[in-house]
Amino acid sequence: MIKGRWILGAFAVLLIAGCRQDMHDQPRLEPNSPSKFFANGTSVRPLEPGVVSRDMILDRPGYTEGKIDGAWVVANPRTLDEDLLLRGQERYAIYCSPCHGAIGDGNGMIVQRGYRRPPSLFEPRLLEAADGYLYDVIANGYGVMPAYRAQVTLPDRWAIVAYLRALQLSQHASVDQLSPNELAQLEGGLR
Repeated sequence: MIKGRWILGAFAVLLIAGCRQDMHDQPRLEPNSPSKFFANGTSVRPLEPGVVSRDMILDRPGYTEGKIDGAWVVANPRTLDEDLLLRGQERYAIYCSPCHGAIGDGNGMIVQRGYRRPPSLFEPRLLEAADGYLYDVIANGYGVMPAYRAQVTLPDRWAIVAYLRALQLSQHASVDQLSPNELAQLEGGLR
């Protein structure tokens, strides 16, 4: 009886060992390592002629970096319209609201889970910051905020900046800034 259990146990161990696929040990080329596969003996391949980074637009540094000659771009270089704001709202909801909250007050889900509170987007320094600065923080991060350059495309970063400005305006607009038509609509809705 004991001999039968030992044989059954050994068979089970062999069966389990035979199922291992060693995917973590598969052949691959390590970056910058030698390779016999390519004629020049390296694993790194040169870029095709004309390849440009997805964020690289050579003649528009204000658009790609948020700065021109070291100075922040003051205004968003994209044309502000409803489509841009809707895209910014969508991207903000995905990437920004978990920390900054749906309305930008810094009370996102991570704060409710015990993580450090990010700044409110309504702080005076952020209300007065240039659009290029906001773009740069999205792209490169700041403090404990990570860089989102890899996750958020260049045009979407500017869309988020436009939406941030709309959020800020929604909380800090004065009646003096309304057109007569907008003021009439507001007064009509309050009655």
